Amino acid sequence: MGAMTKTSEIGAALRKIWTGGRRVERIAYCVGAVLFASGLVHLSVLLFSGASWTGPLSLRKPTTFGLSFGLTLATVAWATSFVALRSGTRTFLLGLFTLASAVETALVSMQAWRGVPSHFNFETGFDSAVSTTLAAGGGVLIFTTLGCTAAAVRGAAKISPSMLLAVRFGFLALLVALGAGAAMIAAGVGEARGGDPQLAYTTAGALKPVHAVAMHAILVLPALAWLLRFAAWTERRRVVVVWAAIGAYALLIAVVAIESWTGIPPLAAPLPYAGASLLALAVLAGAGVSALRGVLTRR
Repeated sequence: MGAMTKTSEIGAALRKIWTGGRRVERIAYCVGAVLFASGLVHLSVLLFSGASWTGPLSLRKPTTFGLSFGLTLATVAWATSFVALRSGTRTFLLGLFTLASAVETALVSMQAWRGVPSHFNFETGFDSAVSTTLAAGGGVLIFTTLGCTAAAVRGAAKISPSMLLAVRFGFLALLVALGAGAAMIAAGVGEARGGDPQLAYTTAGALKPVHAVAMHAILVLPALAWLLRFAAWTERRRVVVVWAAIGAYALLIAVVAIESWTGIPPLAAPLPYAGASLLALAVLAGAGVSALRGVLTRR
C-alpha cells in the first residue's frame, strides 16, 4: 500500500508539471518534445541506413542536437518554474531560449540533409549566413541562461533548500556547457577563416565531452532533489544528499574538462582520471539509489 501511495503521489506531481505550468512553459515542453522526436527520427535513419556516424556531414549531428536540445529545453522550462521571476521576464527569457533551441536544431538538420557542414561553413553566402546564425543562437542561449542563473542565485520561489541548491548548480553547470560551446565555435571559426576547415572541426571537437557532461546537470540534480521530496526524510538529510551529488558532478565536470583541454580521450584516460570519473559516477549513482530507497520506504 505504501509503495502504491507513493507511486500515485509521484504520478500526480508529474501531471501537475503540465497542468500547473505557465503558458510559456507548456510551449517549451511541446517544442522540446518535437525537437527530441526529430533526434529520434535521425537516429532511426542512422541505424537503418548504415550511414556514417562520424564527420561534419553525418546525421549524427542532427541526432545529438535534437535529443540534447529537446531534453535541455524541457528541463530548463521546468527548472525555471522554481525560480522567482516576473511574468514578463520569465516569458522573455524562456521564449528566447525556446526560439534559439528550435532554430539551432532546425538549421543543423537542414544542412545535414543538404549534405553540407552546418558549422564553420563559409563556402557560399547562404552557408555563411547559416553558420553566423548558429553562432548568434549560441549567444542568445548564453544570455538567457545568464538571466535564469542570476535569478536562481538571488532567490527562488517557495521551494526547499535542497531543490534551490540543485537548481542553482544546474544553471551554473549549464553556463559552463554553453561557455564550452562558445569556445568551440570561436576556435573553429578562427581555423575555418584561416583556410583550414578540417582543422576547425578537429579543434572545436576537443571540447565536446565537457560540453555534453555539463549540459545535463540541469536535469540530473533538480530531478534528484524533486525525487527526494517524496522520501520520508528530514530536509537536512535531503540537503546532504544533494550536496554529495553536486560535489560528484562538479568533480566529473572538472575531470572531463582537464581531459578535453589536454587532449586525453575520456575512454582511454590514465588511471587517476579514470578513477576520479568512476568515483564521481559512483557517488551520483549512490545518491540516486538512496533517493529511490527513501521514496519506497514506508512513512
